[in-house]
Amino acid sequence: MNLEEPKEKGEGSAPSVLKGEGKETAVPQLPFSHPPSPVPHHPSAPAIHALGLVDYQPTWDAMKRFTADRSSETRDEIWLVQHPPTYTQGLAGKPEHLLNPTNIPVVKIDRGGQITYHGPGQIVAYLLLDIRRWKLGVRELVRLMEQAVIDLLAEYGVAAHSREEAPGVYVDGAKIASLGLKIKNGYCYHGLALNVDMDLSPFANINPCGYAGLRVTQACELGVAAPINELQAELAQNLVHGLQRHLAHKQDVQP
Repeated sequence: MNLEEPKEKGEGSAPSVLKGEGKETAVPQLPFSHPPSPVPHHPSAPAIHALGLVDYQPTWDAMKRFTADRSSETRDEIWLVQHPPTYTQGLAGKPEHLLNPTNIPVVKIDRGGQITYHGPGQIVAYLLLDIRRWKLGVRELVRLMEQAVIDLLAEYGVAAHSREEAPGVYVDGAKIASLGLKIKNGYCYHGLALNVDMDLSPFANINPCGYAGLRVTQACELGVAAPINELQAELAQNLVHGLQRHLAHKQDVQP
């Protein structure tokens, strides 16, 4: 099974204009402008779309449309994006975890978990997968995403780990990556967010992921100097390799 190299722009998409932080930003259109593409009986690697800086709401809407319109023959996709400053609050989100009112929008969304922050300089990887195709349970997918980040950071000499009681990736007790998923009819969307080189101050206005006093960190503070585009390409490769290894293992152990 060949791994497709992540592309730096949405495939065949023309620039569009989205508004963020008081200015208009030219970005590629989301890949949902075309119908989901079919896959062969044996799953190929997910199609990778690197979309740059895109507003949160239209991206979330596109994920929901893609998932609603897909079938068992639709090829999986991974979308790599950054967002303008946005807080997102999960289904179980408690308003008290927003500690201080700000001018940053709060979007109530359909993933699990509490409140988190997205902003430029953070890699967000959205996984639009048929989890039955990859023989994945939810916990297995969570661990796969965490391991993709852990392996990426290890390549740059950073020792990271996950926590059984608090999903995500941590370095010396500080959170560097958060994750959340929505599962609907055997298909998932949402994904993970990895802090790379961003303004971390908005995290001070929330209890990150619902944990009071939780410290956050980012790759650039840990000596990782690689460009964000390079890191997101490596992260996408880790995610695809993780899916392929998991499926191969499941197939090997079948009676």
